[in-house]
Parts: sequence; C-alpha cells; structure tokens
Amino acid sequence: MGKDSDIQSFISGKTRPYRSILIFGPPGSGKGTLGKFLSSAGNHFHLSSGDIFRGLSPESPAGRLFHSYAHKGHLLPDEITVGIWHHYMEGLIATNRYFPHQQLLLLDGIPRTPKQADLLNQHIKLMHIIVLEMANTEELIKRMQRRAVIEKRTDDMDEAVLRTRMKVYAEETVHLLEHYPKEKISRFNADQRPLEVLRDVLVRLSELLCHSEEAYL
Repeated sequence: MGKDSDIQSFISGKTRPYRSILIFGPPGSGKGTLGKFLSSAGNHFHLSSGDIFRGLSPESPAGRLFHSYAHKGHLLPDEITVGIWHHYMEGLIATNRYFPHQQLLLLDGIPRTPKQADLLNQHIKLMHIIVLEMANTEELIKRMQRRAVIEKRTDDMDEAVLRTRMKVYAEETVHLLEHYPKEKISRFNADQRPLEVLRDVLVRLSELLCHSEEAYL
C-alpha cells in the first residue's frame, strides 16, 4: 500500500509538504547570507524568493509583471507570487537539485503577506522561524547599496525604492509573525557581523539543524 501510494504521488506530481524554516528580516538584514551559511554547513537547501523573481526573463509574461511591480518597490499579487514559487520548487525536485525527504528548506523572502502565508501553508510544514532584527534603517540602506554595486542589482540602487521596501516590511510583513506560534519563533540581533549571527543561530537551533533528515516511508 505504501509503495503504491508513493508511485501514485510521483506520477501525479504531488509531494509531501516541504519541511521549512522561514527566515524573516528587513531588506539588508542578512537573510541571504545566513541562508547560504546554513545551507553550506548543514546540507540544507536555501532559496531566496528574490533570486527566483530576478531570474525571470523580462520578456516572459511573469517577468514583465514582476519588473513592473519591482521597479516601484511594490509586491506582486499574492496568488501569482506563490504560484511562481511553487512551480519553481517542483522544478528543483524534478531536476534533483532539492531533496525534500533529506533537506530542510530555508525560505528567505516568502511569505510577505498574511495571504501568502495562508497559500503557503498547503505546501510547507513549518519547523521554525528565524527573525533577524535590526532597527537602524540607514545602515540597512547602506548595506543594500553596497550589495547593489557588488552584485549589479539595479533594483537595490534607488534609495527611494529601498525606503519603500523598508516601509512595506515594517507595515505588512512584520505582522505575519502574529499568525505563527510564539514557540516556533527565535529572534536574533542582525546588527552584528555575519559570523556572529551564524554563531547565535547555531547555538539556539543546533538540534533542529543537525537532525533534519526524514526517513523515506
């Protein structure tokens, strides 16, 4: 019965919910850096939603829609955001780049609204939430502008757009935490060097991060 169920799931394209750790924090707080550290050190899979959407072809319908919102510092409609994200996830599994039975999924940049959180619930099993906190907006903007030059991110060069993104995070995204159990949330001081943030995360979440593999059924 178990084998038949697994075969049917494979044929139908359905997968079990991805065991996930969500990484929250304002733009420039180091979510991507932390995700890459944890991915390299623990064989977890880090995925930044920003990388997905920036990688969309500007000529594709999804790409044109994304860039029309991003250039103003606004967010895509929630259903479109989660739909594109989930399609990308299934592609990662199909091409053997992400193994949901063996790896924790470190999600950076999604969800950003309560509606996205509701839509995401059908696709993930929430293991924990990491919140990177940093109140110094000016330092965050400096970080992002430095990154924009190094990584040639045109959407991070316009200060007005950056301030809009900070405002969106403060007014909308941060309220998402109210929808999650407090015992699943850990907060960390992001106004430190990246390795110091990593140290604090590893100290507090080492048990979860070291025992991520799920046995095949």
